[in-house]
Amino acid sequence: MSGGDNLEFEIRPNPAPVAASERAALLANPGFGRIFTDHMVTVRYADGKGWYDARVEPRAPIPMDPAAAVLHYAQEIFEGLKAYKMADGGVAMFRPDANALRFVKSAERMAMPPLAPAAFLQSLREIIRIDQDWIPQSDEGSLYLRPYAFASEVFLGVRPALEYLYLVIASPVGAYFSGGIKPVSVWATPDYTRAAPGGTGAAKCGGNYAAGLSAQADAIEHGCDQVVYLDAVERKYVDELGGMNVFFVLDDGSLATPPLTGTILPGITRDSVIKLAERAGHQVVERPVSLDEWREGAASGRIREAFACGTAAVITPIGTIKSLDGEFTVADGGSGEVTMALRKQLVDIQRGRAADPFGWVHRVL
Repeated sequence: MSGGDNLEFEIRPNPAPVAASERAALLANPGFGRIFTDHMVTVRYADGKGWYDARVEPRAPIPMDPAAAVLHYAQEIFEGLKAYKMADGGVAMFRPDANALRFVKSAERMAMPPLAPAAFLQSLREIIRIDQDWIPQSDEGSLYLRPYAFASEVFLGVRPALEYLYLVIASPVGAYFSGGIKPVSVWATPDYTRAAPGGTGAAKCGGNYAAGLSAQADAIEHGCDQVVYLDAVERKYVDELGGMNVFFVLDDGSLATPPLTGTILPGITRDSVIKLAERAGHQVVERPVSLDEWREGAASGRIREAFACGTAAVITPIGTIKSLDGEFTVADGGSGEVTMALRKQLVDIQRGRAADPFGWVHRVL
C-alpha cells in the first residue's frame, strides 16, 4: 500500500470566501468547533492505486453513498492539533510530526491504509497557508486542525474497505472551557469503561468517543464537568478522562500518571508534560494510580494537585472528584502551582514566547 509520500496538492481557491468583515466578527468570539474556514483538504485512496487526487479545495459537503462502509462498520480515525500565531507574527504548529505518527498507528489498528507522515504534514501546511487569515490573534485563540480518514467504499460486508477518503478541516477556536481556566470536577463512573486490553484504547478513532457520550452525560447529571474512567479489568485504577490524560502531583514534587498499556490514548500533550516536568526537575513515574489512592492521598496531603491534559484544553486543573462513595477535593480545590507552571511553560513554547529546547515548534509562515 502506498503511503503517499510524494503527493502533489492541487490548489483550488474558494471563489466565494467569507468576507473579511464577517470573518473578523466571527473571530471575535469563535468558541470551540463552531466556525470553519473557507477550505478543506481531500485525498483519495484505492486499493492497488494508493493515495491520489490530493487537493485543497473549497469547504463543502461530502457526497456519500448510503452504503459507504464507514456508516456501517465505523472504519474511521482522526487527529487534532493546533496552529498558533507566534510572538513574531509568524504561524507554527506544535509537534505535528507526533500526530502524523499516531495517525499511522491508529490506521494500522483499524485495518486502514496509513498515510505517510510527509503527506500528512504537507496537507496541514497547505490548509494553514491558504486559510491563515482565520487564525485568531487572542492569547487563547488558535486554528484547530482536524485531519481524519474514513472508509468510503460502497459495500456491505465485514472486511477492511478498499477505498478511503482523507480530509483536513480547520476551525478557529478560543478557550476550550468557557469561563477561562478553572478547576474542573470529574465523575468516576461506576458503569462504563473507556477501553479494555486488546481493544482500541490507544487508537484515535471515533468509536471510542461515541462510546463515551453516555458516560459524559452521567457526569453532567452528577454535576460534573467531565467523566473519569477506571480500568476495565479491576475497575479500580484511573485510566483517563473522556478526552484527556491525567497527572497527579505528589508532596515530594514528583508526578505520577497512568501508564500506556494500550487502554488509554498516548497523548502528545501528555508526552510534552512529562518532558517539561522532568526538565524542571520533577521525577515523573508512569504507574497505576487507584481511585482509593487518589482519595486517600488528597485527604492526607500526599497528592497535592491533579490535572488533565490534551490538545484542546491544554492543561486543566482537577478540583473535585465525585463517585458513588462520595466526593473529595484535591488540596483546596483550586489551581495548583505545579499545574499552572507547566501550563505556562507549554503555552509559551507553543506560541513562541519561550525557547523551544525540544524542537517541537514547526514553523509554517
